[in-house]
Amino acid sequence: MSRPARSAGLSWLDIVRLGLVQTALGSIIVLTTSTLNRVMVVELSLAATVPGMLVGLHYAVQILRPLWGHGSDKGGRRTAWIVGGLALLALAGTGAAASTLLFEQGFWLGLSAALVCFVLIGFGIGAAGTSLLALVAAQAAPARRPAAATIIWMMMIAGIAITAIISGQFIDPYSHERLIAVTAIAGLIAFLIAGTAVLGIERDRDSLAALGHDETRPPPVSFTRSLADTWADPRARLFTIFVFLSMLAYSTQDLVLEPFGGLLFGMEPGETTTLSGKQHGGVFLGMALVGILGTVLARRKPSILKLFVITGCLGSGLALGLLTLGAAAAPDWPLEANIIALGFANGAFAVAAVGAMMSLAGQGGPGREGIRMGLWGAAQAIAFGLGGFLGTVVLDVARRVTGDVAFSFGIVFSAEAALFVLAALLASRISLRPEAPTSSEDAVTDTPHGQRLSRPLPLQPAE
Repeated sequence: MSRPARSAGLSWLDIVRLGLVQTALGSIIVLTTSTLNRVMVVELSLAATVPGMLVGLHYAVQILRPLWGHGSDKGGRRTAWIVGGLALLALAGTGAAASTLLFEQGFWLGLSAALVCFVLIGFGIGAAGTSLLALVAAQAAPARRPAAATIIWMMMIAGIAITAIISGQFIDPYSHERLIAVTAIAGLIAFLIAGTAVLGIERDRDSLAALGHDETRPPPVSFTRSLADTWADPRARLFTIFVFLSMLAYSTQDLVLEPFGGLLFGMEPGETTTLSGKQHGGVFLGMALVGILGTVLARRKPSILKLFVITGCLGSGLALGLLTLGAAAAPDWPLEANIIALGFANGAFAVAAVGAMMSLAGQGGPGREGIRMGLWGAAQAIAFGLGGFLGTVVLDVARRVTGDVAFSFGIVFSAEAALFVLAALLASRISLRPEAPTSSEDAVTDTPHGQRLSRPLPLQPAE
């Protein structure tokens, strides 16, 4: 007698276990892209363009995400990619922290080491993150995909916030050796937790067949053909553009907020790291509130997901406008409250946008989740790389031209606010309702999932 397959696919416990992988990713990323950035600008007195270029590089290599997603679509075990990517990320993150010692010996020596480490960081994030998202999209039951995405995303934010707050207590009094030790310990703990969490989580072929993945999977096609087919879908294409624009706005602040606190408000490294943690705490609260309200209101108001996307973008723009005023009023400005409000609006926008992402990925049909998630992940990575780099370039150029630090930060925040307004306008054009199939090949096989497309319960982590 054949054993019965679990009709629900990934259980809620499995989803939480996968959330621990995102927690691990976030806990390593926050030290390499936030704290290390501040150290390079303030403690090492490097131009903000240097960490901006490094972080931009680690995003640039993630343009390969669609290729990794396509590989996941063609089959094979994804947990090996997840574990391997996390191991590479932890090692490269520690190496990046160690490059601070090399910068003290010589600029080009430190930069060369940092360049190698940040390339490897990008590969680690891309390999682990894309494989994780493809695993969730492929093995979670359709009705659970949006909720699974929200849980996993929020656990990543929790990892960022918790690590930033705790590590901030151990970094001060600051030294390069302390930063290296904290980064190494955080990486080791994150790897052990995530590696244990994914043990045995991939379903066998019987369980996948029960979800329809083996029986309905289309014949393998080339990467270029699969990518072209995805881009030919008008909604997938429009959503890709929206992801790029909104994430460009979302990321422009990343590399300037901690230097902002250090240069204009006189904060110590541990204090700005803690401030970053509180911002992500605000993100977590925004996501939680939108998830709860969306669940309650979605059935009565199907357009609620789009509404949250738009209002989240506009709220983020408003908070950044207030930061522009705060730059002029520093240090007499409620910076912490402003940063938490920014995080809250960012979280509200992000969880709704990610909800749409997971739902639209499922509409592509079985065996196409990876290429779609890879395409949107690549758009997000490119936007994050450009946003962080352009933010630092604008800051450096404005400081050199005007000699006014506060005014220069104001320019960056104002530009970011304008981008969020543009993203809100674009979001108003996106339809999240399932389209009627035009042929039997294009039919959405799971109508109940289509009816849940507007529920804001969701994911795509901003590694």
